[in-house]
Amino acid sequence: MTLYLLLILAYFIGAIPTGVILTRLIGNHDIRNTGSGNIGATNVYRIAGRKLGIVTLFGDCLKGVVPLLIAQHGFHLSEQGIALVALAAFIGHCYPVYLGFKGGKGVATALGIFLVLSPLSVLCVLLIFILALSIWRYISLASLSAAAAIPLPVLFFERSYPLFVTALIIVAIVIWRHRANIERLRNGTESKFKV
Repeated sequence: MTLYLLLILAYFIGAIPTGVILTRLIGNHDIRNTGSGNIGATNVYRIAGRKLGIVTLFGDCLKGVVPLLIAQHGFHLSEQGIALVALAAFIGHCYPVYLGFKGGKGVATALGIFLVLSPLSVLCVLLIFILALSIWRYISLASLSAAAAIPLPVLFFERSYPLFVTALIIVAIVIWRHRANIERLRNGTESKFKV
């Protein structure tokens, strides 16, 4: 019963639409109707500025961190239980009930999840992200590169098949939710990141 309640809690925390809330608080239009239409930090950065983009990134990251810290420190869950809580938070971000199940692409929330579950893996893929971004200047490509790389470090450092499978599922969803970006990358129409 406890696990089910934690999964529900994790989903509803993950579903909090940080970018939508923040841009509305400062009086901007609905972020979903502006720029790329995505509710994540990159679109907020482009539309509402660097500071709000960074706050959105931090908030979306926390949606992965908080449910896992609650699950790890308040309850005695198995690795499978922890993995399910991570997935619930991630799915909440990507498919939030508050926005008709149309959410973000999951990268920042996945970052928060892996900061808790496997911080050494995050360090490894952060280097990949920075390298890809510095070479090609596409946030989407850098994010996809880092996401695709994380399952193996998770397996190597954590020696946990439940966490490895969770990483694979998260990567699959991240790639699926970036399919429009992938198409634009193929066509040469994807927007480059500007500092």
